[in-house]
Amino acid sequence: MTTGIEVVREITCNNRRILVAKGDITTVECDAVVNPANSLMYMGGGVAGALRRAAGKEVEEEARKHAPVPVGKAIVTGAGRLEPRIKMIIHAPTMERPAMRTTTGKVEKATRAALKVGAEKEVDCIAFPAMGAGVGGLEARDSLAAMLSALDEHWKTTEAPKTVIFIAYSDKDLKQFLEVLERARLESCSVIEKDNQ
Repeated sequence: MTTGIEVVREITCNNRRILVAKGDITTVECDAVVNPANSLMYMGGGVAGALRRAAGKEVEEEARKHAPVPVGKAIVTGAGRLEPRIKMIIHAPTMERPAMRTTTGKVEKATRAALKVGAEKEVDCIAFPAMGAGVGGLEARDSLAAMLSALDEHWKTTEAPKTVIFIAYSDKDLKQFLEVLERARLESCSVIEKDNQ
C-alpha cells in the first residue's frame, strides 16, 4: 500500500487508520487518489498535472466529460496507466477555474465530497495530497486541518474508507502536516493511538 511513499506517522482511530506520508502521490498503492481539481476538469499544473502525466491524457478527457463539476461535488475516472496499483482517481474541485486561490471552506467541501464518493465506491484506501495548497494558495497546515475536519464528520456516519493517507510532497509540507496531526482531536474516534516514530 505504501509503495513509492514514505509513511512517517500513523494514527489508529478505532479500527481505521490515518497515515501521514511524504512522496509523490502518483506512486502510492491505494484504491483511490484524490485530484484537487478545478470545476472545468482541466488537469494543468500541480497535483492534477502530475496525475495527468503519470496516468495519461485519457484521464483528463474522461473527467472533462463531466464538467462543470461544482465545488462540493466529486466525480470518478479510471486511473489510466496507474492501474492496477491505483484503481480510480476521484476528482474533487477545490476551485471553480484553473489556478484560482481557494479557501479552507472549499477544501473541506471537496474533501467531504471525495470521501462520500470513495465510500460509495467501497474503497478501502484513499490518498489525498495537500488540497488547495500550491496554486490554491493555502498553507499545508490549513489544508490538513480542513481535510481532517471533513474526515472527522465523514467517519461519524460511516466506517469507510478504513485507511486515509495524507501525502506531503515537500519537507516543509510534511512538517506542517505533522504539527497539525499532533494536535488533532477527532470526535469520531473513541480510541486514538499514535505511533511513536
